[in-house]
Amino acid sequence: MPTHGMCSSPTKPICSARPTPRTATLNIPKLIDAARRSGADCVHPGYGFLSEVEDFAQAVLDAGLVWIGPPPEAIRLMGVKTEARALMGRAGVPLVPGYQSDAQNDADFVAAADQIGYPVMVKAAGGGGGKGIRVVYERRDLPEALAAARREALHAFGDPRVFLERYIEHGRHIEVQVLADQFGHTVHLFERECSAQRRHQKVIEESPSPLLTPEIRARMGAAAVEAARAVQYVNAGTVEFIAAPTGEFYFLEMNTRLQVEHPVTEMVTGLDLVKLQIAIAAGEPLPFTQADLTQRGHAIECRLYAEDAPNGFLPAVGTLLEFIPPSGLGVRVDSGVGAGDAITIHYDPMIAKLIVYDWTRDGAIQRMDAALRDTVILGTTTNLTFLRALINHPAFQAGEVDTNFIETHLAELLPPESALPKAALIAAALHDLTTSPPDPLSQGRGRSERYSVPDPWARTDGFRIG
Repeated sequence: MPTHGMCSSPTKPICSARPTPRTATLNIPKLIDAARRSGADCVHPGYGFLSEVEDFAQAVLDAGLVWIGPPPEAIRLMGVKTEARALMGRAGVPLVPGYQSDAQNDADFVAAADQIGYPVMVKAAGGGGGKGIRVVYERRDLPEALAAARREALHAFGDPRVFLERYIEHGRHIEVQVLADQFGHTVHLFERECSAQRRHQKVIEESPSPLLTPEIRARMGAAAVEAARAVQYVNAGTVEFIAAPTGEFYFLEMNTRLQVEHPVTEMVTGLDLVKLQIAIAAGEPLPFTQADLTQRGHAIECRLYAEDAPNGFLPAVGTLLEFIPPSGLGVRVDSGVGAGDAITIHYDPMIAKLIVYDWTRDGAIQRMDAALRDTVILGTTTNLTFLRALINHPAFQAGEVDTNFIETHLAELLPPESALPKAALIAAALHDLTTSPPDPLSQGRGRSERYSVPDPWARTDGFRIG
């Protein structure tokens, strides 16, 4: 999926791709050089890699380019979760009870957890994307969880610091999209619910949230606006909350970028968020007020991954032999790959985002089920079957999904083992047909020596009697 974008009309594309992210999409000087050589006048950071790195934003500005995102200082303030919590507390935004300390002493964390009450969450101070998180239910397990979270945080973010939060059981993960221009005008574009998660990473997002009443929605939206104003935010961002079943909600973090699930908001508001981002960066005021905004219909997004759900959702590498996305009324597909592309270990294994829209939630679920059914992917293992099982689960259809939903119902969501080999055999057969060497008898007769879909009846290897 795309992670960086440059606004220009270059005569020749500039590609910074390399085998690993560290040598390509994490290399700030090379990205700045590519922007200059392409003739770009602005840089859109996308929603991955350097999109929430203040040094990248500052480097873009220092190069005389326009940064399509928030000020570097806002990225810094929200990037360290402990600092963000302290700032939100001063701004009056509701916070989950927790503990943070630069001392990082295990004994202090244990004492604090006793006061907070179990279960608690250990979270990475510089984290995001579900990395560096551990849920601890008993006192004796806390030291090990602290050590594991620190190791993962150091590897993922270069910062081993962690903090504690009370774990909200049966919590719902709800985020609010905000927009702010350079003139102090800030609005929210309503909420997206992303409670269906595996390994603390989102799988399905939808809007509106089945949990929220109009009154809670208004209070949560107002809290998100206050959070953005507290850091003098500009451009698009997302304020994330955890909501208890009773309706209380607490600040989790702020993502200072566009998010993967932004099409869900676009569907229910009719707005183009990227277009608005560019307009804000160009110095234009927001073309609407909060009173002008409405939330209509229902949208659902599924993240289509190359991963093995029965095997712990491990990424599945391989080459896409065929990818035929769904289409039709109310169906949108955002993808950066196609047939012939390789899924590697170096990048996120997301193949596409499938987004559907309907006037009702039931209608959107039915439309998503049809879209997933019509999607064809051969060459690698995917979560297609898992996604269909998830959206057809009675609890999901009733809107009764918390952040433990997938873990709780995993056995019901996984396909039976006997259903797996059939797709693999079809993929293998297609691969054999489309990659076999050319028939020597066809050479010299106007046919290419390498053709994508050979005629199987012209083959001479005896496949008909195999």
